[in-house]
Amino acid sequence: MKTHKLISALAMTVSTTALFVAAANPAFAQDSAPQDAAAEEATGLDAIIVTGTRRTDRTVADSTVPVDIISADALLNSGQTETNKLLNQLVPSFNFPQPSLTDGTDSLRPATLRGLAPDQVLVLINGKRRHQSALVNLNGSVGRGSTAVDLNTIPPLAIERLEVLRDGAASQYGSDAIAGVINVQLKKGMGGRAQATFGKYITKMEDVGQVDTVALTTTNLTINPATNAITGGDNPAITYTGEDRKRRDGDTYTFASNFGLPLGQSGYVNLTAEYKDRSPTNRSGPDIRRNYFAAGDPREATFNRYAHRYGDGVSKDLNFFVNAGYEFSDTAEFYTFGSYGVRDGNGAGFYRRSADARNRDFAASTTAFVPIYADGFLPLIASKIVDISAAAGLRGTTGGWDYDLSAVYGSNRLDYTIENTVNTSLGGIASARRFDSGGLRSGQTSINLDMRRDLDIGIGKSVSFAFGGEYRNENYKIVAGELQSYVNGPFSAAPFNAAGGAQVFPGFRPANETDVSRDSFAGYAEVDADLTDQLTLQLAGRYEHFSDFGDTINGKAAARYEVIDGVALRGSVSTGFRAPSLAQQSYAATSTNNVGGVLIEIGTFPVSSPVAIALGAQPLKPEKSVNLGAGVTFTPISGLSITADYYNIQINDRITLTENLQGTDVLALLTSAGVTGVSSARFFINGIDTKTTGLDIVASYRVPEFGLGQFRVSVGYNLNDTKITDRRVFSGFTAQRLFARQESYRLTDGQPKNKLNVGLDWDYDNFGMTLRTNRYGEVFLPSGFTTVTGTNPTSDITKAPGTVPGDIFLSPKWVTDLEFRFKPVESVSVAFGANNLLDTYPDRLPFGTVNGVNYGFNNAFLPYSSQSPFGFSGRFVYGRVSIDF
Repeated sequence: MKTHKLISALAMTVSTTALFVAAANPAFAQDSAPQDAAAEEATGLDAIIVTGTRRTDRTVADSTVPVDIISADALLNSGQTETNKLLNQLVPSFNFPQPSLTDGTDSLRPATLRGLAPDQVLVLINGKRRHQSALVNLNGSVGRGSTAVDLNTIPPLAIERLEVLRDGAASQYGSDAIAGVINVQLKKGMGGRAQATFGKYITKMEDVGQVDTVALTTTNLTINPATNAITGGDNPAITYTGEDRKRRDGDTYTFASNFGLPLGQSGYVNLTAEYKDRSPTNRSGPDIRRNYFAAGDPREATFNRYAHRYGDGVSKDLNFFVNAGYEFSDTAEFYTFGSYGVRDGNGAGFYRRSADARNRDFAASTTAFVPIYADGFLPLIASKIVDISAAAGLRGTTGGWDYDLSAVYGSNRLDYTIENTVNTSLGGIASARRFDSGGLRSGQTSINLDMRRDLDIGIGKSVSFAFGGEYRNENYKIVAGELQSYVNGPFSAAPFNAAGGAQVFPGFRPANETDVSRDSFAGYAEVDADLTDQLTLQLAGRYEHFSDFGDTINGKAAARYEVIDGVALRGSVSTGFRAPSLAQQSYAATSTNNVGGVLIEIGTFPVSSPVAIALGAQPLKPEKSVNLGAGVTFTPISGLSITADYYNIQINDRITLTENLQGTDVLALLTSAGVTGVSSARFFINGIDTKTTGLDIVASYRVPEFGLGQFRVSVGYNLNDTKITDRRVFSGFTAQRLFARQESYRLTDGQPKNKLNVGLDWDYDNFGMTLRTNRYGEVFLPSGFTTVTGTNPTSDITKAPGTVPGDIFLSPKWVTDLEFRFKPVESVSVAFGANNLLDTYPDRLPFGTVNGVNYGFNNAFLPYSSQSPFGFSGRFVYGRVSIDF
């Protein structure tokens, strides 16, 4: 609590100081205005791009591959202050679901590009590789099994512009750039802005009823003395008010300031500070199950039926960014940039009811049911994430060559504290209620040398030649938690069979601890030539050697041909790769998962462990891709641009996390290896080959002024389809058992197959408006439930969508955002608006027995799918005050 107060005070001090500077220096505010206009122009067709080419004069209009530029204004004209959510609004092929009840993923949510995995898109800051997070997404979310870059550590106010390269670029940048590249260009101009934003959700949960009365239970639960299993009993009868549940929550305060200062006569330093405080949201429906053991317990009528917390967790973020440079001469400039971020968050697990076996105090009685928490408990996963990055370099010209020598370090640290919980196997008296469950560490150091020059070889109008090399070192660690967080206590053995470790997230064990590193060396060459006024050709090749799996060579060819003035064709072919992350090779843990409505303990084992090897695991190989692209660009009139690009991405040896392998054979192997308290195992494999095809259409139009101000219209459309083309089998495990129907369709159909976004920006004197609407296409949720007759075809990978009882299709939805702005004085801007203005929700999930399918009761209190591409929080209303200086 003291830490949060200190952070709040610090953020308020930064913002207040900036506001004071702005008020005291009106001339300074006037000086910054021309730069804003220049930044706006820099996002048009004539904008120079620095992503996808190493030429210094390539524009958006002349690029051989599709590159989108997103301006600072587009990022700031919204109530969202998370960079991932903003990209979800602005880029049609970008997807950012917001899952809940997924352990650490609640605090560090992954995003995807072109329907591929979060770790198949490369993120750059000022053209330099950004480090990945330490978190491995394991539990039931899009991007399961991947690690990702945490874009939400980057304050929108620090960004000058974003360049999104929608094409394979591994031959230019190395591992991960299969789906494309997101390059974040930081601000370096003078002047600045301070702003404060407040918003909250004001919403009505669609098709989720408000409880009116609850009747008492009438029959007893029973305990089997041989197994201690709890069975029988009835659920209370519940009546509803007839009104949907209303929520007023998720209060979010964001204070941010950015300012740039001159550094002598030839330098600059630009600083950004942001503090964000987000309260939790709760979109749970009523829990219609009984809570108490004894029949007729009067507390059943007054118990809070919304005791689950399903939605956004608590998040308190503090992020600093610096971007600086100094030009010593016409031929040498020193530059540096870096960041420091800390996030204190927590997410909730499943509510353990009073009568839940996981809440039973065996130390109090081994025959009668005695609860540890009288009313049950909601376990919380508190996470502290510390993210650090620092870069420095020297660039300039020498002997006719442009050079850039740089070093970049980045690290991400994630520590878990499990609160309001218990280690049931120790008994209620002996067990703590708060546990240090250990944590994860990842680090990356890169050293790059890039050389470029223009060549006069008698071919073409202009030829740019670049070459360079990279050394990269990566490190990954797992740190064990305290003893009580993972230990199997005396009541874990038969006949009690109590779950060991901290409920919801058992701590990392000493046997899970790891400290692994690897090195890689790379060399590349690139030619980018304007052969004629109409024809541009780009060639690139890259060799890379990794200390853990060897060599890879990749290449790319791309071309653009202007058929007539304003109409051009472009295409590309490239190979690519993604190295298996150290986390995928080395991660080991035990966690509690909800599988088909049942909580089970699952062990995740590294591929080098005896358990994984006995199950058939092999050393991971890099994923390999072939990318094909073809497109057309139209610029028929001034201010209008239309591009359409087809893509075909084939990935071999794609790395996946196996299913939760269960059965007597798996249990026997776990027991023989001394692994107790775990009933299921999983590990990473090069499990599948996939093919992703799609179409991106992007159009923008700056309407000529006609007396009512400036209008800018943008339209983006993405059509995407992913298929699994091959599957691996080994050691007696069938393809179906290794990667079954639910995970297969989560990968291929768990994201929208189409997405449309439309934006309108209007500015007139001191007034402005931004209107955005996104249509998210259908999402498929494969059945995980059984029919009334008990048959269970839900794991059969041969069953097409919609052919298994219990299959669910989330219908397409429109989500609209609206913001109004006005300037009472020149340097002050006031904005108010709403994200998800029309309060749109994903479809309500069925529960109980519907049309012969038993969906269980979990969907009663988890009413919306975590795979909803726009979340499930409802309308967010906000206001913002900004001061330019």
